[in-house]
Amino acid sequence: MRTSIKPVLMASLLTTVLSVPFAHAAEDAAAPAVAPASPHTLSTNIGFFTDYTFRGISYTRERGAVQGGIDYSHSSGFYLGVWGTNVHNAALYGNTVEVDVYGGYLRPLTENLSMNVGFLQFFYPDSNHPGAGTAYKGGSPNTTELNAALTYKYFTLKHSYAITNFFGINDRFGGDGDTRGSGYTELNFNYKLPVADLNLALHVGRQTVHNYSQANYTDWLVGVNKDFSIAGSTGWNAGLNYTTTNASDSWYVDAKGWETGNDRVIGYIKRTF
Repeated sequence: MRTSIKPVLMASLLTTVLSVPFAHAAEDAAAPAVAPASPHTLSTNIGFFTDYTFRGISYTRERGAVQGGIDYSHSSGFYLGVWGTNVHNAALYGNTVEVDVYGGYLRPLTENLSMNVGFLQFFYPDSNHPGAGTAYKGGSPNTTELNAALTYKYFTLKHSYAITNFFGINDRFGGDGDTRGSGYTELNFNYKLPVADLNLALHVGRQTVHNYSQANYTDWLVGVNKDFSIAGSTGWNAGLNYTTTNASDSWYVDAKGWETGNDRVIGYIKRTF
């Protein structure tokens, strides 16, 4: 934080300065000015997870994931971020990395109610490599979604709408057309329990895939997590989540026959800087 020394206006304030003890006058002259708070906020995060699960579907076959990102926000409500994780090469056409770019606008409506509108771009760099996704030539898992959410106290209701094909699914899968217009509606509940400062997380979501009703499913999650510090280092969080789905085992299966929508317990530890 920058500081500055208040100028002593000798001519106009001489009488005032002489009327108080010298120590008080010197203290006032040396008092730093308070710099205005910056409207910009930048943070980073990194975490280690026993599985990368997206909307109840596993993308690392419970073999672990390293995830991290950078987030920027402005006091006006605008935000932008980038996030990445490893994925198993059997999950998405031979890809091993996922990079997400997202942004939007968050605005309080009342003391307890806020709205959030934004976008989310899923990008899989390995899709551009020779031989990647050979079995699904012509498709790309890169997906763009628009989203809107309302948060009231502990509840958040959100809907995401795909404006591209949904993770590369199109008529080559034997359906009636493309998957633009697929949507995901979710309700989340986050609450700090009066026990050991634990946070409770509850979630239910419904994924619909346009023109492919057999790919529709519902997922659920129950979890607890805790914020903590290590040797004075703040920003740590660790937790356990149990998640399950009613996804079709014949549809949600990876290239090696592993069923990706089954129930699982996920543990993690992460830190935000």
